[in-house]
Amino acid sequence: MTQIWATSPEPGSDLHLDLDLNLTRGSAGGVRAALIRALRDAVRTGRLAPGMRLPSSRTLAADLGLARNTVADAYGELVAEGWLSARQGSGTRVAQRTLPGRTTTARPAVQRPEATHNLHAGSPDLSSFPRAAWAAAGRRALANAPAEAFGYGDPRGRVELRQALTDYLARARGVRTDPERIVICEGFAQGAALLGRVLRRLESERSGTPRHLAVESYGLGFHRDLLTAAGLRTVPLTVDRLGAATPELASMPDVGAVLLTPAHQFPTGVPLDPERRTAVVEWARDVDGLVLEDDYDGEFRYDRQPVGALQGLDPERVAYLGTASKSLAPALRLGWMVLPGRLVDEVLAAKTQAERHPASLNQLVLAEFITSGAYDRHVRAMRLRYRRRRDRLVAALAERAPAVEVSGIAAGLHAVLRLPPGTEDDALHGAAWLGLAVQGLDEFRHPDVPAGDAALVVGYGTPPEHGFSAALDALCQALEAI
Repeated sequence: MTQIWATSPEPGSDLHLDLDLNLTRGSAGGVRAALIRALRDAVRTGRLAPGMRLPSSRTLAADLGLARNTVADAYGELVAEGWLSARQGSGTRVAQRTLPGRTTTARPAVQRPEATHNLHAGSPDLSSFPRAAWAAAGRRALANAPAEAFGYGDPRGRVELRQALTDYLARARGVRTDPERIVICEGFAQGAALLGRVLRRLESERSGTPRHLAVESYGLGFHRDLLTAAGLRTVPLTVDRLGAATPELASMPDVGAVLLTPAHQFPTGVPLDPERRTAVVEWARDVDGLVLEDDYDGEFRYDRQPVGALQGLDPERVAYLGTASKSLAPALRLGWMVLPGRLVDEVLAAKTQAERHPASLNQLVLAEFITSGAYDRHVRAMRLRYRRRRDRLVAALAERAPAVEVSGIAAGLHAVLRLPPGTEDDALHGAAWLGLAVQGLDEFRHPDVPAGDAALVVGYGTPPEHGFSAALDALCQALEAI
């Protein structure tokens, strides 16, 4: 039932609020939650302007036919969230703050607070870095390192790490390789930039004009920028519930390579369908093309068996790129490329003098960390922690924002929250007002692709353990308001 009400002037006051609110009884959370939503909506849309004084809880309760405690509790929650302010002798007023990007009145405005909660996707919980185990591995690695390890070394990287990765990737990800086909790099970005330069040169030598490179229609913009800077034009592939639509490559004669996240599409979270996995490998064989496989969070699987690396289907047509940035920390600046044999020398030749000798000491420590079993133990512990966070996220949204659909949660460190149509901007504005850093799905869209469904990309792996509850509560508050 929807009740329409209007406030009246408070006794002894010249305050008049010619304002109607729609209060839906019988909705999720009861009448208190309905009142909170109605007041938030009035503030957000500007019907309650910053600085406006609200009726007392007694007056409003009488207008609505509610218990005074119900109204007082609603006011209290909105004060805690920052929508309202309350001072002794001044009553309850709309907070003097403005949502980012909205038109403001002539009233003095307070800038939105700096983000205190971070749910950006793409980062692990940095507070969980295994400092003691890493330090112990470092002591062992340094004690056993040969003297030549402190020189410039092999441009492919330390052989100890390349051997450790050969064994680990074979058993954990189904990658087929040997140490001679692995090149260590400073994270995915450097590896992608190197491969972009190689592809451009090889294509130019063969045809005089470099072919384009296909990418998923949703992905990281700076990855596309890296490839564009290498001289390649990126062409989007549709992403749907089966992952990237790799059969579309057959109708793209100018495309000679494709960048995919097949195990867990970023950011939508779907794995690449088996038939599409087969299709992209067959396409690469038919056109003498190359698949760049970004296996950014392959270790974190929760509700199903791990999806093996695409590289295992054809090591000569797939260049596999992995990194320690999600499993350990981005600060290590450690990534690796598992290359087709014909590309190893090409990639090494593409390295500039500044790129030729990746830092050796962290490589030695990671090699020791893997071979000692500490890496596997850390991944198992973090897999359990992230799964618990994911379950808490799903449960909280089911209770507090049931209109939101959660997807992409079988693996990884982030989820996609599908919102009611046209509400993504409202959710982002509300989150920013609450000091919550979160991203809209549209932020990851290829510029040649039209806007899609309203959704948020929530990195539940990002906050430190002690900060996750507060970040989750802020997210739910922002979503309750839409």
